[in-house]
Amino acid sequence: MIILVTIIHVIVCLFLIVVVLLQSGKAGDISAAFGGQGSQAAFGPRGAATTLSRATTISAVLFMLTSVTLSINAIKHSGPSSVLQGVKSAPAKTQPATPAPTPANPPTQK
Repeated sequence: MIILVTIIHVIVCLFLIVVVLLQSGKAGDISAAFGGQGSQAAFGPRGAATTLSRATTISAVLFMLTSVTLSINAIKHSGPSSVLQGVKSAPAKTQPATPAPTPANPPTQK
């Protein structure tokens, strides 16, 4: 099951990269590099924005779902762990308790 989710996750990642790169930006984008307005001719001037934005939204949601699924599965199989789990802690340096100095001569009473 987890292999299927991993394969879907990789495919969604690659699709998301392609869809984001094909969207028209404010400046020159990757679609202009392949013959200029190639994606606009296929989808029409308005259709490209809605189709590509829908594809981006759907692939982003699938990416998040597969990411959460993979992380939950990783936590279940490995259990909770800490980043500092294998690091040995240094012993705490403490000052030895020094007894109070005893006076050499007891005080004299008058």
